[in-house]
Amino acid sequence: MIKPKFKSPACITLNWALLFLCLQTIALIGQYFSFKADIHEAQDKVERRISLDSAFLDVGNVTLNTPVNQHAIYSYLDRLNSELTKEGYPILVSHIQEISVQSQDFTQYPNVTSTLLINAEQRIVLEMRSKSSWSGVGFSFIALLCSLLLLPVFSIATKKRKKVSAVEEELLPPTPKLIINLKDKTLSNGVDDKVVALQNKPLCFYTALVKFCIEYPNQPLPPHKDVPHELMILANKSFGRLIELGHTKRKRPDFNANLDKTLSEIRAALDEVFAGFTEEKETYYPPRAQGEGSRSKQHSYALPSIKDDDIEIIGN
Repeated sequence: MIKPKFKSPACITLNWALLFLCLQTIALIGQYFSFKADIHEAQDKVERRISLDSAFLDVGNVTLNTPVNQHAIYSYLDRLNSELTKEGYPILVSHIQEISVQSQDFTQYPNVTSTLLINAEQRIVLEMRSKSSWSGVGFSFIALLCSLLLLPVFSIATKKRKKVSAVEEELLPPTPKLIINLKDKTLSNGVDDKVVALQNKPLCFYTALVKFCIEYPNQPLPPHKDVPHELMILANKSFGRLIELGHTKRKRPDFNANLDKTLSEIRAALDEVFAGFTEEKETYYPPRAQGEGSRSKQHSYALPSIKDDDIEIIGN
């Protein structure tokens, strides 16, 4: 059975702090909006209570031209606010019909809301004081408890997954890559031990062809036309490199002569080097002509898809 590996104490502490901070922030946001909703709900309840009590409360009548009974309003406000405080409501009533509470401390109730209640015979001006929405925000023990319960999940190291991923990558089949070795005059694929030797002319021409097609990816190379000047320069440089490496002292060959034979030798070597890698071989394989006459004139032996990362030249 594989035992789980835990992170360092410092890392675990940091993870817990970040987790608790995240949960506490969520809790604070929830507390803020919840308390704000409680204030609105309390205001609605108080308005309905005063509206129902107004039939028995002498708040004056404009139609009958009767004054407000101040003593009754004072007494009602005291009883109402005492009940609101006792029930834990976040609001108090400060004014009814411009009659204000004189003995009440509204320091903890900074927000003011004015309301007009209208019925068939009365117009009641009402002013309420409510606590700040932020006063309902505080430390959340639930966030603390949840962070402690979730801490073991964030304490386990995840190195095992990385190792499994590395093993899986090692099991993937390697990708063959063309390796041109001018020191040994050979071609290989970099995957297995298969190495194929080439004569000087096809080796130099193919080395130049690869370089030319990387530098000029859209340049066609029709076999019935002379080899481009740039390609000839590259081929002669490769041959000069063979001379420097001590492989030959002969005169530089004519790379325009017997081009079909040179390409055939290159293709034969690539067939052997990339045996078993048919798809990968297409990148390096000079295409054969697919027809005769006018169709063969459209043929090109260029390597349009080859890139610098696809090859490695040793002894260049």
